[in-house]
Amino acid sequence: MSAGRHRVHGPVAQTDQETLARLLLQVARQLEAEDGRVATQERITRVAVGTVPGCRHAAMSLVRAQGPIRTVAATDELPERVDEVQYRTGQGPCLQAIETQVPYRTGDLATEERWPDFAKAAVEETGVRSMLSFRLFVREDTIGALNLYSCEVEAFDHRSFALGALLAGHAALAMVAAREKEHARDLDRALESSRDIGVAMGILMAGRRLSRDAAFEELRRTSQQLNTKLRTVAEFVAATGALPRRPLAPRLEAERRV
Repeated sequence: MSAGRHRVHGPVAQTDQETLARLLLQVARQLEAEDGRVATQERITRVAVGTVPGCRHAAMSLVRAQGPIRTVAATDELPERVDEVQYRTGQGPCLQAIETQVPYRTGDLATEERWPDFAKAAVEETGVRSMLSFRLFVREDTIGALNLYSCEVEAFDHRSFALGALLAGHAALAMVAAREKEHARDLDRALESSRDIGVAMGILMAGRRLSRDAAFEELRRTSQQLNTKLRTVAEFVAATGALPRRPLAPRLEAERRV
């Protein structure tokens, strides 16, 4: 089999426009509803199974610059086992899609010649026969792939590819959006924590006539001695005007993390 026959380029399916529009709107709403990267990644794999014809299992793999590739979400155990074979052998449609930026489809791994080590082991160890892999453009230092699997031969047709490609595009956008949301939340938490610590330092400086450095050192030392987060200690000082003498109850800690 020649590699060119299995590399898929451009739109290859004629789909009903109204049905496709409704489907993409549904996908966009499902992905937008998730909060955080982990939840978004897991939702993407579930949407793939429910959206792409022939897809019975799905997974997402990511690789950071100078780092190893890893599976970050999967619908079940089978994709993780298949991916482990790819990482172990250094072969497979997922790895090649990431490397070449071209989607890859295989209809029967039992007769696949492009990735012989991976194909043989994957069939023997997992029973998977068909795969469809799309590169995900996440951000400059992180790329990945959306991988679809089936234990049936020739499970993915041209319509599967068309819908899978559209889903991959939505997935990349959703992951970028989720990352930006998390970044904004982290900034908010950092600012809030900084304000709490500043208020506590002011109280200690005024009440004990400490320098700014000395006040912060008191907070830090108390945090270490009580094995309590610095922000939690600062919140206690802001609320009571004094340093805590014992670790805060777990219930109070939990309330402060909400």
